[in-house]
Amino acid sequence: MQDRLAPLYSQHLATLRERADKALALGNFDHLVIASGTPLRKFLDDQDYPFVANPHFRHWLPLNIPGSWIVYTPGHKPKLIFLQPKDYWHVVPAAPSGYWVEHFDIEIVRDATDAVALLPNASTRRAIIGPECPAVPGAEANNPQAVLDYLHWHRSYKTPYELELMREASRVGTRAHRAAEQAFRAGESEIGIHMAYLAAADQIDAELPYASIVALNEHGAVLHYTHFDRKAPAQSRSFLIDAGGSAAGYASDITRTYAAKGHAEFQALIDSVDAAQRGFAGKVRAGQSYPDLHIHAHHVLAEVLREHGIIRMSAESAVSSGVTSAFFPHGLGHPIGLQVHDVAGFQASETGGTIARPQGHPYLRMTRVLEPGMVVTIEPGLYFIDMLLEEVRAKPVSSEIDWARVERLRPYGGIRIEDDVVCTDGEPENLTRDAFALIG
Repeated sequence: MQDRLAPLYSQHLATLRERADKALALGNFDHLVIASGTPLRKFLDDQDYPFVANPHFRHWLPLNIPGSWIVYTPGHKPKLIFLQPKDYWHVVPAAPSGYWVEHFDIEIVRDATDAVALLPNASTRRAIIGPECPAVPGAEANNPQAVLDYLHWHRSYKTPYELELMREASRVGTRAHRAAEQAFRAGESEIGIHMAYLAAADQIDAELPYASIVALNEHGAVLHYTHFDRKAPAQSRSFLIDAGGSAAGYASDITRTYAAKGHAEFQALIDSVDAAQRGFAGKVRAGQSYPDLHIHAHHVLAEVLREHGIIRMSAESAVSSGVTSAFFPHGLGHPIGLQVHDVAGFQASETGGTIARPQGHPYLRMTRVLEPGMVVTIEPGLYFIDMLLEEVRAKPVSSEIDWARVERLRPYGGIRIEDDVVCTDGEPENLTRDAFALIG
């Protein structure tokens, strides 16, 4: 893979330099200085949280190391100030190597003070991108808004290098999903399934892009369920897993739902949601409004609810009355890349601004029109969430719902199916389905 990445990285870096030139000019800055960041200390403790480098740093380099800096001055080769501390408590980062090193002037330092001393002089105009806390004396982040707005807007358009890494992240995730499904079918507990996932991904929890959701039975109704029961249930009826993989900082975000053998009614509902999800993914095309696609998903899922006898009302009535929002209470998806919920999902232009969510859909995470190079998740769901169902019971539309059927389906929790999809100049590229196809 390294040989494949080398030419792609060269093109990627040229694109980043061009974007940085324009961003600095907009903000009237001489230098772009990017901090990798430092580990966050746990409150009242002498231990740190697992370190994750500033995504702006990882955009330039496939590194996740603390205390280091990228310095870019238009017209000059970018510089990496690489912190390689004298330390016998931890594994010291190896000297830089790989397909990217020839593109940087690299200076290795032994402590953070030396690193700061190599930054452009404080009297120059420096756009310093990094976390505001903890501050680094002599190199406090200023995160100028004009620079961030421009960089975030253009980070929405993935380079071929980034897409190749996202394909690899999808391969990691789908391989682990297959192992998790097998563990479910073998009767494992939630923690047992999770351990099988980690082993197949060959990544520890801290390396995954987000905390995995591994939910058996009614736990699938908890949208962000991260509890992990240690004991397998007496009967495993259903399994929802929302988990991804990482590749050089790039994320995959994948969800699948399974019914245990012999649970035909719930399996049929899964099949209908899966068919609907494929249809939504097929609409990830240039010019498609993401909010319009989200509203379209509500209408299609209303028809799924009607088809399965859960509601008796029309799709239009189900959407306008808020009934579909009780069964599908989250957004259709979000941008994804270096961050699972990637930047600029609501941004109006490269100079900032915000595109509001459609009324009545407060949890939608993207409001932009799709363009080539964007990568988004498509994750419709249907759930049986007691709190939301009780709210619907109190409304006049309650009579349009088959509550006996709802009661039969409640023990299964819910369904969510999620793919990562690339908008192109033509047919969308479904990173998730393609990766599953590779493993059969």
